[in-house]
Amino acid sequence: MTVRVTFISPAIGAALRGARFEDGEPLDAVGRGRAEAAAGSVRADGTVAVSPTARCRETAEALGLTVTTAPGLAGWSMGRWHGLALDEVAAAEPEAVGHWLADPDAAPHGGESLTALCARVAGWLTGLPDGPVLAVAEPELVRAAVVHALGVPAQAFWRIDVPPLTATELTGRSGRWNLRCGRPLT
Repeated sequence: MTVRVTFISPAIGAALRGARFEDGEPLDAVGRGRAEAAAGSVRADGTVAVSPTARCRETAEALGLTVTTAPGLAGWSMGRWHGLALDEVAAAEPEAVGHWLADPDAAPHGGESLTALCARVAGWLTGLPDGPVLAVAEPELVRAAVVHALGVPAQAFWRIDVPPLTATELTGRSGRWNLRCGRPLT
């Protein structure tokens, strides 16, 4: 049997709109309205896993999903950069940001490196049961899953866009995944 994972990226919130690292903020009114408008467009006929971030939990609830928090889908740990805007960090620590963007093993913020994030998400994928899985997860987790599924270098992470309220589907099994990305929820 195979696994079919459908990742749903959360609706937009203030952090995403302001290009800030995850800050625990809930959805804003626009994001909540868009998620509520998409309710009924997602079938949850298997395992449902939701990132513990507020945006993901609230998106899942607005979509009408029963929320089961999956700690393995926690957002990317940005250490001391948590809640800060990328522009703000780049102005204060330009070398650190450059190193972070160039080296997947770098974690100048004191949090999780890109390599560690990709490994964590790969481990989560590997441990999934056969059958359908619906996961509401932050865009960076979806990007890390795509990197793992395609077997591409971690640097490819920076070249993948995951818009709000879209579905990215992986089917197969660890070692051989097929990818379908960017299906909007309507």
